[in-house]
Amino acid sequence: MYTELFYRIALNKTEGLGKSSLKRILTVSGSAKNVYEFPESWRRSLRHSKRFDVDIRLTDKLKALAERELQLMDHYNVKLCHYLDPTYPQRLKRCNDAPVSFYYKGSGDFNPARTLAVVGTRNATSYGIKSLTKILNDLKDKNIATISGLAYGIDTVAHEESLNLGMPTTAVLGNGLHTVYPATNKPLADRILENGGTLVSEFDFDTGPDRMNFPARNRIIAGMADAVLVAESAVKGGSIITAHIANSYNRDIFAIPSTIFDDMHAGCHDLIRRNIAAIATSGQDLLEMMNWDTDSAPQAVQTQLFPELTEDEERVYRFVEGGKKTIDEISEHCTDFSPSKLAGILLTMELKGVLVALPGKSYGTGM
Repeated sequence: MYTELFYRIALNKTEGLGKSSLKRILTVSGSAKNVYEFPESWRRSLRHSKRFDVDIRLTDKLKALAERELQLMDHYNVKLCHYLDPTYPQRLKRCNDAPVSFYYKGSGDFNPARTLAVVGTRNATSYGIKSLTKILNDLKDKNIATISGLAYGIDTVAHEESLNLGMPTTAVLGNGLHTVYPATNKPLADRILENGGTLVSEFDFDTGPDRMNFPARNRIIAGMADAVLVAESAVKGGSIITAHIANSYNRDIFAIPSTIFDDMHAGCHDLIRRNIAAIATSGQDLLEMMNWDTDSAPQAVQTQLFPELTEDEERVYRFVEGGKKTIDEISEHCTDFSPSKLAGILLTMELKGVLVALPGKSYGTGM
């Protein structure tokens, strides 16, 4: 009766479930529809974990909320990218706190070959603008897509200059896609869409640009990028938060320096001093450190890491890729695998060279 998209939206609006729990339920179920229609299946697989003891039912209230969201999506020409979709950003998917789904307008190309997030102060100075413009010009022919937040200042410069240089750009918003914030950047948002870019938001329609939304928005910017460039920032601010989030994701961080008397770059200097960020004085600095200084363009991120891996093996690899994992941790993550099945998968992956057995009954990636 209802579509998979309807069930996905309804599941997003179900209270009492965290992102990680919801992802595990979806992974076991295979679809949002199955979560509702075959609850006994995923409950049986996850029966040993009390945190999954949640009443997931399609109530009349939930139906009404999902139906309204679908109507708004149709009205605003908005789509939903879901964790189970092959088009879901693979870089972001490897982050533990990645959203289960998000809304978007535009091309929806979330897995380009190279991605650079650009963040910075809303109170951009002429030096910050000129520095960022120079670096982006150095990168214009290197098949790099940019990501930023469509805010005043550095974000606006990043998007505008990317468009001027023919670089694909994605804007991640801290509000629902029913509107653009700040309103003065509505023409810029339109231009992004007209030039094959994308607008992204994990927030429902009618969600305003509340201050608490922006740290959540920042993690998506960091998670979708290979590297983050902090163009200009004081010691405190959203850009510094984004840099630290990106650092926790093992992303490469770069910061543009200035004089020691420039308070608007004090945050950049602090990141450099703490060895969180590398100095970026030109695009060549990024190209060399990211190994992007090649004539041939790399292939886009693969939705399957290695063609010789089965779906079950790739699922184990994605989990272990986040850091060394014990057998118990892998078993807890893959609750639908029996002990014998998991042992066989781990042995096969060792023989393929993609996993390495480590002390303490743990595994790491071998590639």
